[in-house]
Amino acid sequence: MEVTQVLLNAQSIDGTVRKNAEESLKQFQEQNLPGFLLSLSGELANEEKPVETRKLAGLILKNALDAKEEHRKFELVQRWLSLDGNAKSQIKASLLTTLSSIVSDARSTASQAIAKVAGIELPQKQWPELIGSLLSNVNQQPAHAKQATLETLGYLCEEVPPNVIDQDQVNKILTAVVQGMSASEVNTDVRLAATRALYNAIGFAQANFINDMERDYLMRVVCEATLSPESRIRQAAFECLVSISSTYYEKLAAYIQDIFNITVKAVREDEEPVALQAIEFWSSICDEEIDILEEFGVDFTGDSDITCFYFIKQALPALVPMLLETLLKQEEDQDQDEGAWNIAMAGGTCLGLVARTVGDDIVPFVVPFIEENIQKPDWRQREAATYAFGSILEGPSPEKLIPLVNVALNFMLSALTKDPSSHVKDTTAWALGRIFEFLHGSAVGSTVITQENCQQLGTVLLQSMNDAPNVAEKACGALYFLAQGYEEVGPSSPLTPFFQEIVQSLLTVTHREDAGESRLRTAAYETLNEVVRCSTDETAPLVLQLVPVIMMELHNSLEGQNLSSDGREKQSELQGLLCGCLQVIIQKLGSSEPTKYVLMPFADQVMGLFLRVFACRSATVHEEAMLAIGAVAYVTGADFAKYMPEFYRYLEMGLQNFEEYQVCAVTVGVVGDICRALEEKIVPYCDGIMTQLLKNLSSNQLNRSVKPPIFSCFGDIALAVGEYFEKYLMWAMSALQRAAELSTHVAGDDELTEYTNSLRNGILEAYSGIFQGFKSSAKTQLLIPYAPHILQFLDGIYMEKDMDDVVMKTAIGVLGDLADTLGSHAGSLIQQSLSSKDFLNECLSSEDLMIKESAEWAKLAISRAISV
Repeated sequence: MEVTQVLLNAQSIDGTVRKNAEESLKQFQEQNLPGFLLSLSGELANEEKPVETRKLAGLILKNALDAKEEHRKFELVQRWLSLDGNAKSQIKASLLTTLSSIVSDARSTASQAIAKVAGIELPQKQWPELIGSLLSNVNQQPAHAKQATLETLGYLCEEVPPNVIDQDQVNKILTAVVQGMSASEVNTDVRLAATRALYNAIGFAQANFINDMERDYLMRVVCEATLSPESRIRQAAFECLVSISSTYYEKLAAYIQDIFNITVKAVREDEEPVALQAIEFWSSICDEEIDILEEFGVDFTGDSDITCFYFIKQALPALVPMLLETLLKQEEDQDQDEGAWNIAMAGGTCLGLVARTVGDDIVPFVVPFIEENIQKPDWRQREAATYAFGSILEGPSPEKLIPLVNVALNFMLSALTKDPSSHVKDTTAWALGRIFEFLHGSAVGSTVITQENCQQLGTVLLQSMNDAPNVAEKACGALYFLAQGYEEVGPSSPLTPFFQEIVQSLLTVTHREDAGESRLRTAAYETLNEVVRCSTDETAPLVLQLVPVIMMELHNSLEGQNLSSDGREKQSELQGLLCGCLQVIIQKLGSSEPTKYVLMPFADQVMGLFLRVFACRSATVHEEAMLAIGAVAYVTGADFAKYMPEFYRYLEMGLQNFEEYQVCAVTVGVVGDICRALEEKIVPYCDGIMTQLLKNLSSNQLNRSVKPPIFSCFGDIALAVGEYFEKYLMWAMSALQRAAELSTHVAGDDELTEYTNSLRNGILEAYSGIFQGFKSSAKTQLLIPYAPHILQFLDGIYMEKDMDDVVMKTAIGVLGDLADTLGSHAGSLIQQSLSSKDFLNECLSSEDLMIKESAEWAKLAISRAISV
């Protein structure tokens, strides 16, 4: 097979030729993998071959080593490791030769492929000579080989975990990279590759950052690179500073003044991509200090591993003016462009983070800027002043902000309707939303919104919903937070008199011709949902009137035939919004008896519509309709059984949907809702559900985030069916036991700790449901053999000291359930357990009332079990 020709054909404009070529490549790969990979690496390394086939060969080779999905990645890694040793050596040799190719695309592809192989082999202690041979390459001329080698070192640091490379080699890599970065390097491409490589290597430099001399040297080189004549190098150097600021915050004190000077110069004078990174440095410092101060607690009673250096507080007098200047550099069309990001937006975002970091201290630095610019003839100045005001509303105390807002409110309302500039209106509506979000509601003592100005606010926002889509979308957002602030006001809300008008205006917005722009339709439905969710009993009859209206809309959306693929996507998005809206209405009306009763007559029709939505099968709708059905189950209770024969197959499809794992997770949650609604009437469907859940747990294709809810679901099923759960007990318990073992002794980062806690909580909820389900049956003795293991699991998580409050509450509950269900059988085991007593005492003295309550109940159950 002539691989060059096939690779050319695979890029042909003729569909048939392309398809045949892809088929041949696939066959070649399946029949002779070593030969296939060898011929690809040979093609990539061959200077005689066309650029496009070399590039594609390298790309296919790289994709044969890595994949996004975890399970696929694992398969590819195993496949490479089991490949014939000679073939692997030849492939690696070809890749290394390609680094000195004169064709830059070939070099770059080879760099990435080498890093992928290194990512597989270095952790296995294979290819030990790689780093040495790359380092000897760096000292060779010509420049293009040096550039490619530095690029490879950069990718390698991205692919390989830091603990895999020993410190001696790390030092050598850093030395090579820093040499490539230094101002004495004449070749721009080499210097750029080195600077980008350092960015990836920063996580490897722990030891070097502890050493004062080495750190000084690294910091000097990075700071010098921010002054390079080449803008891409300056940008890459600032990216390094951003990474250093979050990785080595506690080492920055000696350099912060110099960095400040460089960033100010870049923000004021440099090209936008460089200036953006310079602002990002300060945003990153804010993130670090916000985290430290949150852990530390306002009253400094908490303990944070890192000291806060208050860099932001010290820089305020100079930092804030610099950020305020950036706000005047808006782009004409930024409000229309969904993904827009420019220097003014970056500056405003950073200003918001500064406000969250220093609180009240920022206000005196920003108010003069607002006063000076808010009434200027140039829209840029008015918009910047409004943006500055909106940015500082989160962080400072209500006492400091409310007097300012009281002065500004009327002015803002008039700007929202009368300002000639759409930009100013857009930002004004956004800033009003921020006022309502942070300074309105039961949590804030004194509020800016009174019975008197509420009507005026509502009128202005509804008027703005007729404005351009970007302004109308922000007005919907402001109304969302206005409604949210009245969530707990008691029987009557200041919005009650305008409820009908608000709902009507929002429905009108959803029918606007241009509602597809600026996320307007979505925002209108989200706001409608929030208005309904926060409404009071007085408006329940009006909420009920919405049911047939939204049902009609959903019905109409199902009628659209023969749509283009774009049309289908829009249709399924609309159906998702309508199902979401019905879900909120059903939950609202279902939460009190009288309104639940009047909702019932609609249940059959609503279910019929949801089932039709499933029939047109699209993932997003699937998820929203599934959630809405959960709400129907809650409202209809045992009557939901009549929908099960038709609904069950969709439930099963949802549980099998590994690809869109969010859909799977939502379906698992709905199984729980249905168990609570049907109780023992779920029995006929249990075999199918339990089989699928157990299958999901043992699959390595399903995203791990779905596993904790599956365990909780075991608990829901057991609670619903009681002793009937006996037939699944053995399977469920062994799955729980395996997971319990995995969830203790886990050392890892915050993300892993968070996942481990959610896994533990799922396991504990399962145990709790199973014990409570069996409690009043004659078969409790079936659970006795499992008690020692459960107590051991509780000991394990208690000893690790990293459980969060949620797990603590569930865990102490399980200890109580164990004693409550097994009585004297559990009593002696609990007395012998290592930590039960300490754990119980710790929970009894907890400041969290929920934990304390659970612990008091558990204490009672245990003392009963022991005294028997």
